[in-house]
Amino acid sequence: MKAQRILIIGGGFSGMSAAIELRKAGAEVDLVEIDPEWRNYGAGISLGGATLRAFRQLGVLDEFLALGSAQDGVTIRLPHGLEVGKLPTPRLAGPDVPGGGAILRPVLASILADATRKAGTKVRLGCTFTSIEQDADGVDVSFSDGTRGRYDLVVGADGLYSKLRQALFPAAPKPRYSGQGVWRAVVPRPPEIATCTMWVGPKIKPGVNPVSKTEMYLFITEPRAVNEHLDPATFVDHVRGLLADFPALVERLPQPASNLSGGERQQLAFARALMPSPRIMVLDEPTAALAPSLVGKVFDMVQTLPAAGVAVLMVEQRARQALAISQQGYILDQGRCVLHGPAQELLEDQRMAQLYLGSH
Repeated sequence: MKAQRILIIGGGFSGMSAAIELRKAGAEVDLVEIDPEWRNYGAGISLGGATLRAFRQLGVLDEFLALGSAQDGVTIRLPHGLEVGKLPTPRLAGPDVPGGGAILRPVLASILADATRKAGTKVRLGCTFTSIEQDADGVDVSFSDGTRGRYDLVVGADGLYSKLRQALFPAAPKPRYSGQGVWRAVVPRPPEIATCTMWVGPKIKPGVNPVSKTEMYLFITEPRAVNEHLDPATFVDHVRGLLADFPALVERLPQPASNLSGGERQQLAFARALMPSPRIMVLDEPTAALAPSLVGKVFDMVQTLPAAGVAVLMVEQRARQALAISQQGYILDQGRCVLHGPAQELLEDQRMAQLYLGSH
């Protein structure tokens, strides 16, 4: 390869992986990591088939399989425990390797650190850059330990709040909080948890993923408007509150969706649509062919979605009930929009009510 002397700033998963591959390509690699103890924080990390394929390329797949957990598919359940589907996870790493898995973050860090050093990377801990000067032939770097070095290439792998990116691209957009918080914990793994499993609710989505033969990674996502510090003394009570609608004991045995009632099938459809945490849902007559006793429940489910941060576009013949839970309405006649406006105004328009809204 053309670049023979390479500096990697940051000793996380990406920096270590880059060092291993660059050494295999014959480059001389220095890696600097600001943490003198080279620690990795966090609980577990869920991994897809593409990452397991990368582990095979890096030469660490066997270590991952021995110390982590690999399995096929993701099981999806409703809050009360009913299994509603299984997401496939293609075996991208090869026919002999499951399509997904998980491992404790410190364990993965240890695997990669060993491989990084065995590859011949020069690792310097408690050290980072202080200045970078680039010319047509290379890069001069000054380090926090007072030394300097010249490199053909510098790789920035110092994380989300990269100091290197800030130094080189000060006008680049800064990371912004997206409004979702995630709670994480490592807990004992019961024998029945064989693969990643998620319970899907309108707002809260907990899940577990095996990270070893005896442990699993618990994660709970929740909408949080502000990224604020929480008192650790409140953690347990807060997590209990988040899981209040997800009973630990499964109330019904898994069954095919074809055995579900019409209302349960609609719940299944909502659960599947909510799995990727959408920002918008398009509903085409969600109450069609349902018993009258179930119609109100469907509208109740729809009404909870905006509070969960999901915008809803709904096509519905039960116009009065649809407008009653909507902000904006559009009245269609033979495919043409004949009236639109605030939903409450449409409901109060007597002429429109007589011509288009009917008795629903």
